[in-house]
Amino acid sequence: MQNNLWRALGRNFIISLILFGALLGILWLAEWLLSSQLSIANLQLLKWHDPAWVVGIPASIIGVAYILTVRDPQNYTGFYAGILMSALLGIQFILQGSYDSTFLFFCVFIPFQMMSIYKWSRNKENGDAGFEPKFLDFPRFWMSLAICLSITAGDYLLQTFAFQHNGLCDNLFVKLFNGLMIASSFLANYWLIYRKNDAWLYWFIYSISGIGLFIILGNAFSIVLFSFFLVINSMAGIAWIKSTKQENMGWLQRK
Repeated sequence: MQNNLWRALGRNFIISLILFGALLGILWLAEWLLSSQLSIANLQLLKWHDPAWVVGIPASIIGVAYILTVRDPQNYTGFYAGILMSALLGIQFILQGSYDSTFLFFCVFIPFQMMSIYKWSRNKENGDAGFEPKFLDFPRFWMSLAICLSITAGDYLLQTFAFQHNGLCDNLFVKLFNGLMIASSFLANYWLIYRKNDAWLYWFIYSISGIGLFIILGNAFSIVLFSFFLVINSMAGIAWIKSTKQENMGWLQRK
């Protein structure tokens, strides 16, 4: 059984590699065909000269394999890919000078994913008794949402006064979307430990925030990438919801 889980991870990695190969090929072709227009607009689809961008490519490939694997609520092996993805993303953010995100990936995500491996594998050994996908109940749903907003606000203030040293209204949406990405990915990783469907709600927020952020920054590749994440995360969330029993619908429970 465990060999089947690892084989599924391997298959998902190959799928991700093929998808990203096709994506990079399409972007290369678009850059070649539209070179003059992109030059006038000062846009660049592929940034092979940028070390942070280059590190982000394998991080993204491994990240999609991670999501495709944990789309199966029984398969904990995806979290090993998640740890490697988090390490690469931490390096990427060091290169970009985004130290709040660096701290998050090394000091929060990797420990959370290690906890997920321990908890999921332990329950797998015990037959997954009582460890099915569930939604949060109403009190914890609202508590989680309040934590998300608090982290977003805290990161907004940190960026304003510690990193960017500007006014509260300067770069408003850039700081807001960045804070939402950090807050939502924190809660998504946390709730995955306990197989809560709400994790996918936060991954959805993460993907939407990333699209908004990179539209503002004019990063065409990242817009496409986060649109891709949006589709993958939505597919995973739907798969989990379909395997959720009616009595586990939590705050969506019909009265």
